[in-house]
Amino acid sequence: MKSRTTPSRLRIAAAASVAMAMGTVGLTALTGTASAATDDVTVQYRTSATGVTADQAEPWLKVRNTGSSTLPLSSVKVRYYFKADSAGAAYRFACSWAVKGCANITGTFGTLANPTATADRYLDIGFTAGAGTLAPGADTGDMQLRFHRADWQTLNQGDDYSFGPSQTSYADWSKVTAQVSGSTVWGTAPEGNDPTDPPTDPPTDPPAGGQSLFDDFNYTSSSDPKISANGWNVRANSGGPGVPGATWSPENVTFASSGGNSIMNLRTSTAGTAESTKHTEVLTKATKFKNGTYAARVKFADAPLSGPDGDHLVQTFFTINDLKAPMADDYAEYDFEYLPNGGWGEPANILYTTSWETYNPDPWQAVNQHTESRQSYAGWHDLVLTIDNSSIKYYVDGRLFGTHDAAYLPERPMSINFNQWLIDLAGQTSTTARSYDEQVDYVLHVKDQVLTPAQVAAKVSAYRTAGTAFEDNVPSS
Repeated sequence: MKSRTTPSRLRIAAAASVAMAMGTVGLTALTGTASAATDDVTVQYRTSATGVTADQAEPWLKVRNTGSSTLPLSSVKVRYYFKADSAGAAYRFACSWAVKGCANITGTFGTLANPTATADRYLDIGFTAGAGTLAPGADTGDMQLRFHRADWQTLNQGDDYSFGPSQTSYADWSKVTAQVSGSTVWGTAPEGNDPTDPPTDPPTDPPAGGQSLFDDFNYTSSSDPKISANGWNVRANSGGPGVPGATWSPENVTFASSGGNSIMNLRTSTAGTAESTKHTEVLTKATKFKNGTYAARVKFADAPLSGPDGDHLVQTFFTINDLKAPMADDYAEYDFEYLPNGGWGEPANILYTTSWETYNPDPWQAVNQHTESRQSYAGWHDLVLTIDNSSIKYYVDGRLFGTHDAAYLPERPMSINFNQWLIDLAGQTSTTARSYDEQVDYVLHVKDQVLTPAQVAAKVSAYRTAGTAFEDNVPSS
């Protein structure tokens, strides 16, 4: 992720060993009460934690197929709305028991675009393909779910929109919402949270003009002089993040062709020792990027090319500037980080996005906002980050992943970075050599313009149709 001390201590400082919060994936904002004629599912709710204050919230749910055809659960998303106890509170999701298996249920937190007196956050419940299907009239059975503050401080449920203290047995509950394949079919969202982001028919034509950086990564090797001429640095200097004593290896950055496009490949390798561990990073030499749109097509990997799996790997796309002093308020950083094997207290694959205001490296203190989704992201993904004067938004594969607050907007320009590194050597202790690849198809930045994912795709297509492999007319800051 970063060319400085990793923020891993933020995620291990609390009793639960992490301090992550707020994530969502694959689900746009929900609203509206579906009519009985068009319902595909109903959602039943009960709570096992009835107190206004509690150590954790326990929304137990059942999803019933009220349609006439078999329903893949992987197409279903259920959203529970609540009010955060403080602006910076972080939350963690857990599944205690489920008929469909906790391993097949995902929970991600997010921030509402239009907060109300009873809701400014939500918990999205999703299903992996392993959850299977529901026949007409069938339900999921018990899903005994819970969430708590990352610091284990007491929750106040009394002002939570979806909380029902008297619901001690299952019953239909319209204060949770459900979508099937992106369409709202059940429940009523808090007022003002219509599904308008992204819009139903997002614009596909990018706006005219716009000073841009585009790179198709059409190079021969890490020593190709065009890389430096085009403003990139292939890192060779020592230092964090990652395994102390590891090296940053320019020769592990290579270029090839895939699917008719040129790609950049970042390879991280280890044989279980610091001396054998090689990390990779490519970053812009200029720190001139601030508001606007950032986009990249990135291929994440869950498994090594060969050898034993399990290393605590971080695969990234991010922007950053330098921390001039501990807790300096003009620091900025915006991350996509994929951990295929967990780490930072997480047991399995997870995708984070993080917007940083500042931090103190020693003693560790951080001010940031997170989004997380616990599921596999192996394969190619379109990652889009937009920054304007009101918010930071992260998109994955065309869908809103998370919205972060204006308090985390950048004060100074940043560089654009890709890196891949190991948090530690505790995930896999074998001394058998193994390596992991992260691939990048392209990168795009458009200064001061907020593009939809569809507009990003159109702009990239236009570059490729014109045969433009590189452009940078973003002025120096």
